[in-house]
Amino acid sequence: MVQPRAERLMNLHILLLGAKRFIGKDAIREACYPEHARGPAGDEAFERAFERDKDALRQIGAVIEVGSADAFFDDEIGYRIPTEQTSLPEIRFESDEAAVLGLAAQVWQQATLAKATGRALAKLKGQGVEIDPSRLEVVAPAITADEPAFEPLWDAIGKRRQVSFPYQRADETTPTTRRVQPWGLARSSGRWYVVGFDVDRGAERVFRLSRIVGPVRATGRSGAYDVPPGTDVREVARRLSPSYPSVRAQVRVRQGTGVGLRRRAESVTPIDGRPGWDTVVVEGPVQELSDEVLTYGSDVVVEAPQSLRDDVVARLRAVAGADPGSGNGKAS
Repeated sequence: MVQPRAERLMNLHILLLGAKRFIGKDAIREACYPEHARGPAGDEAFERAFERDKDALRQIGAVIEVGSADAFFDDEIGYRIPTEQTSLPEIRFESDEAAVLGLAAQVWQQATLAKATGRALAKLKGQGVEIDPSRLEVVAPAITADEPAFEPLWDAIGKRRQVSFPYQRADETTPTTRRVQPWGLARSSGRWYVVGFDVDRGAERVFRLSRIVGPVRATGRSGAYDVPPGTDVREVARRLSPSYPSVRAQVRVRQGTGVGLRRRAESVTPIDGRPGWDTVVVEGPVQELSDEVLTYGSDVVVEAPQSLRDDVVARLRAVAGADPGSGNGKAS
């Protein structure tokens, strides 16, 4: 059975990132491309797929190094993604783009994909390839994508195929079928959106994934359209989607954690009298900041504003099943 390309990209990214040494093509093929049987046709199909996938990872920020995969023979070429370059400060991680380091960061918590990645890791370990789990912390997700439309849209975006789907607007009683050339996925104000060209309306549009109420169907050939040069899907999503006021938040972050918050912070200052903690000042919508803060657990504590503290506390109480009226409304 051929695995979805989204799953394969995630597996490849994690394997190259987690490897302590360069991984040869044979090991990569066995772990990530089992559908391509040995032989001239299968070899050619594997090479094409591997080259496309490497290009896709590079486009979303991964730095792929090439080196010797064998300590005794220099002609055995291998690949890896160095964490020291993947995590360079210059690469900025907005809270609405966990995809910047690859699909792994977007869908790591999807059960089916995580299971498949576990199988791929097991295959590599069986071949003697050492995987260092600590190297994978750089792709620990800050945001999940639970909407069923996410994966087929991601696949269509990569292939540049037109899609259609039933879409239920808040002000309409029945869904309507939308035909879209998808340009990209973006997260704005705590929600996922697909940005693209609405074929029937002849204009750029943004659609909230949670309002796609049926299957996403890809139609036509791959490479059927081009994304307009210079398109920033995040900017389009923010411009066309409902906007929420931003707040300037001050949060206490344990040192060595909160990478996403630190990289887009206005300032990061060590806290006097509290070793191991920094004060991080960052701006964004309350709901979006709450999403991110909660993913870090006890490593991040909201200090201000009160609206953000209240939102975080309310969500924690909802999860714990506590009485919303108890307590003093402050985060600890």
